[in-house]
Amino acid sequence: MFQASFWVPRYKGTPDTMALVSADSRIAELLTELHQLIKQTQEERSRSEHNLVNIQKTHERMQTENKISPYYRTKLRGLYTTAKADAEAECNILRKALDKIAEIKSLLEERRIAAKIAGLYNDSEPPRKTMRRGVLMTLLQQSAMTLPLWIGKPGDKPPPLCGAIPASGDYVAKPGDKVAARVKAVDGDEQWILAEVVSYSHATNKYEVDDIDEEGKERHTLSRRRIIPLPQWKANPETDPEALFQKEQLVLALYPQTTCFYRALIHTPPQRPQDDYSVLFEDTSYADGYSPPLNVAQRYVVACKEPKKK
Repeated sequence: MFQASFWVPRYKGTPDTMALVSADSRIAELLTELHQLIKQTQEERSRSEHNLVNIQKTHERMQTENKISPYYRTKLRGLYTTAKADAEAECNILRKALDKIAEIKSLLEERRIAAKIAGLYNDSEPPRKTMRRGVLMTLLQQSAMTLPLWIGKPGDKPPPLCGAIPASGDYVAKPGDKVAARVKAVDGDEQWILAEVVSYSHATNKYEVDDIDEEGKERHTLSRRRIIPLPQWKANPETDPEALFQKEQLVLALYPQTTCFYRALIHTPPQRPQDDYSVLFEDTSYADGYSPPLNVAQRYVVACKEPKKK
């Protein structure tokens, strides 16, 4: 049985906490609706199974008789028309389910930010100051794994922030969004770090972002050109290969087990939806100037606007 299970804190009547109550209520409604859509998907699949069996049996009879009569041609045309309609109906239900999941994830993120502002946390989302590094690395891996795959309708082109497709020029990242942010390190050098958007000022055209690494405990005020939004969908190599970075393309990639982005060359793009990029990080300790191939998820690979080093 499908059951909704999520943390429900005890709130006091402040505006922030009331917003949390509202979010919890909406999430519960969406989970119920998602459950119904999953049931509908299974019912639709079971209903269409009989027609698919008929198609298979008709083909077997044709092979046995070694001919395609007008009768079989007409029958198969009707069976395939029905199968196409069944597939489209199931596809529509699945798209509705995906929309519900996306809305639930968005509400969960909004609730997390509201809880952060209100100073409320739960056991699975501890305050950043108490988060161990191992826990942070696990959360980053989970974020990469759960990044939704873009599934467009026939003829649809992948949208901005799908895979390698950059954000539109007027795009403004929302509070809670993860970005690559160019900041000054303690030694004065500049580096690209993984950060979370706190706010954006349209008056100054600047972001406030938090270093995602709790060891940094820093808030940075940065201009738009120092911020690169991370992908919000994975690109499917099998249907939208043009939405992926290509071999030998220069990128910024999150170095494994760190929260910093470094320049790298694409060694091998993903071949399947679940695959990562294989990248070669710039590293002067190697004779050819590049590290051995390392895997980095689509979530943490963005375009590098700096010229390639010769």
